[in-house]
Amino acid sequence: GGAIGLILGGVLTQYLDWRWTMYVNVVFAGVAFVGGAALLHRTPRDTSSKLDVLGTLLVSIGLFCLVYGFSNAETHGWGSSATWGMLAAGAVLVAVFVWWQTRAAYPLLPLRVLLDRNRGASFAALFVTGAGMFGVFLFLTYYLQQSLGYSALKTGFAFLPLIVASSSASAVANNVLVRRIGPKPVVPLGMAIAAAGLVWMTTLDLNSGYMTQVLPQLVLVGVGLGTVIAPAMSLATSGVAAADAGVASAAVNTVQQVGGSIGVALLSTMASDAATNYLSGRDPKDPGVLAQAGLEGYSTAYWWSAAVFVVGLVVTVLLYRRGVPQHDESAAPAVHM
Repeated sequence: GGAIGLILGGVLTQYLDWRWTMYVNVVFAGVAFVGGAALLHRTPRDTSSKLDVLGTLLVSIGLFCLVYGFSNAETHGWGSSATWGMLAAGAVLVAVFVWWQTRAAYPLLPLRVLLDRNRGASFAALFVTGAGMFGVFLFLTYYLQQSLGYSALKTGFAFLPLIVASSSASAVANNVLVRRIGPKPVVPLGMAIAAAGLVWMTTLDLNSGYMTQVLPQLVLVGVGLGTVIAPAMSLATSGVAAADAGVASAAVNTVQQVGGSIGVALLSTMASDAATNYLSGRDPKDPGVLAQAGLEGYSTAYWWSAAVFVVGLVVTVLLYRRGVPQHDESAAPAVHM
């Protein structure tokens, strides 16, 4: 799916219009709707359970405020009330949401799903990879197209080695390493590999060649991402009671998307600040100066992405239990990649 999406996005952008990368999702949704209607069976609904409306509002508005606050930092600055006010409001609302989940009769996200150490570490790992992964795709796309002059389609093909490396590393990490030595050494190792690849990306310049400089870094980051994502996804739903299987799998998707949203907003702000600082005192009409300012922004984004993965390394080292996870036969099936 990732490989097809990269190529299809390039084709649509280059030969139709970038808006078609949005329109095409209607087609995918239509296929999913028809397939679901035809293949899924009706089951009796539990009328005793209720939707946690307050929890839904608290977490939705809280996460919106956090993402919007980081986005405001790019346009208004960190000292603006529009920035820190939104960030503070988001933090308070999310904290209230967590408190409410301990009081609600039918919590949106039962905290027991998160409080297991391996699952909690896995959710943290998925949040980190969401933030770092989207940053790589965004700013390396900018670099390939704006600095090296790649077309949209060529950029899509350029990312394929990352997908291949990630898929290969996922299979080895989840099916071999975790089953033999457990997640504690494996997931932090993936974080370290991804961080190293991102630090290496900071050396890219206007004369970098794809085969000798871009490709090795893409492969290294892909190996790191695959080593983290597959075990984390599996363990995030492992051992969950059957009644909590739906909310656990939904939380997996949510933390990745929220991590990506916050990561893109934060990294865009940092990159914009770095480019603006570089242009200060220089001629902004000089194409060479503008190109170098772009590189400064991308490099800053890679450094911050690497820092995010280092934080993930520390968190997962501290949280994951030692040893191979024991499978609970009574639990819901885990999600595997």
